[in-house]
Amino acid sequence: MTRILALDTSGTSCSVALWSDTGLLIGKEELTERQHTQRLLPMVEELLLEADVKMSSLDAIAYGRGPGSFTGIRIAAGVAQGLAFGIDCKVIPISTLAALALRCHQRSNVDNVAYACSLDARMAEVYWGEYIIDETHPEIALPQVAERVCLPGQVKVMNSVYAACGSGMAVDNMPEAILTSARSVCSELEPRALEMARLAAVDFALGRQCAPEDALPVYLRDEVTWQKLPRYQ
Repeated sequence: MTRILALDTSGTSCSVALWSDTGLLIGKEELTERQHTQRLLPMVEELLLEADVKMSSLDAIAYGRGPGSFTGIRIAAGVAQGLAFGIDCKVIPISTLAALALRCHQRSNVDNVAYACSLDARMAEVYWGEYIIDETHPEIALPQVAERVCLPGQVKVMNSVYAACGSGMAVDNMPEAILTSARSVCSELEPRALEMARLAAVDFALGRQCAPEDALPVYLRDEVTWQKLPRYQ
């Protein structure tokens, strides 16, 4: 039996989720802006107690590696690292934008649509990514462009049929054409651990895991010089 715990503190919410290959998928999400450090571990304990699963039985710990709040993604990476060291398991870094795409897909449940995902990066910029969901394997988010941070006026959607999602869609200067051309706009959606757990299950099966010491955030901004991606083992 394979069990994966997922953590996310990249935005205003704090969320945790548990996935197992028996079909179990449960999660908790709380709006806890500026209280991620106080709530994350208690939420993990509550979730495992509800599922009657011991921490020591986990096979991997996934975390929202970014992009997102600098403080938030450091918290998730640090807690994932500490827990993984404690039980001697691997970690799985998950893109917050990929998780956002999967969450939007789950809400719309429409095939053959790309997902333009954007998060407010502050400083008049947005984090940007674009994904399609594999129709035969709906737990796989396929990137269409490299994730980046840029001015809203520099974003471009590669696919003609798409849904737009994430807080970046609500920032000033987001081109009107991006919003009006979208099949739907869900600017209130945030990444969360539930979708990260599903994405992590695919990565685990493919051997895309890394050692706890490589559980690092991904910031995307050039001025953050250690935007290092984790090494897979």
